Amino acid sequence: MAKSDELAADVRRRLQAARVLTFNLVSSPGSGKTTLLERTLADLGAEFAISVVTGDVQTQNDADRLARHTDRLVQAVVTNGACHLDARQVATALDEVDLNNTRLLFIENVGNLVCPADYDLGEDLRVVLLSTTEGEDKPLKYPPMFHSADVAIVTKSDLAAAAGFNREQALANLKRVSHHAEIFELSAKTGDGMRSWLDFLVKRQRV
Repeated sequence: MAKSDELAADVRRRLQAARVLTFNLVSSPGSGKTTLLERTLADLGAEFAISVVTGDVQTQNDADRLARHTDRLVQAVVTNGACHLDARQVATALDEVDLNNTRLLFIENVGNLVCPADYDLGEDLRVVLLSTTEGEDKPLKYPPMFHSADVAIVTKSDLAAAAGFNREQALANLKRVSHHAEIFELSAKTGDGMRSWLDFLVKRQRV
């Protein structure tokens, strides 16, 4: 872990030197990371130079999906069974990214709420997703991940009623575990709530 932290610090220095704002997106599988990135690229891609590194246990399906929304390289990292990305993999992926022409970098981590919590990738902000289809108690079940996040996003708000999602309880659980995190509620599919998320990205990029 000490070596991993050292590599993450090197990645962070590299990204900060290039003035690239970096987000590490984490969640359980199917929470909507790729869909959120698709919508973000579609809505903000013309304004900001956004690069993406995607991690998956097998296949580069997510990278292929995202590539349809940008003419920039979407760098895929296949972990071949590993349950998380690490700083070494990110550093290698960045060799293929034009950092001098990148303003925002998204790292889409492997879908997992356990292992990625322990690994710094050199990001500026960690963003955890909780979908309305998962239930309200995920923050209580996986506190290290939710506590480590700087931003928490409740996704798939359009499915909340059908899933019987208890919004008040979910927000209470998030605020209990992720009490320091900024919270957003949105549906990347319908666009509801996306404006607040996009405004947040624009504001943070300009800081």
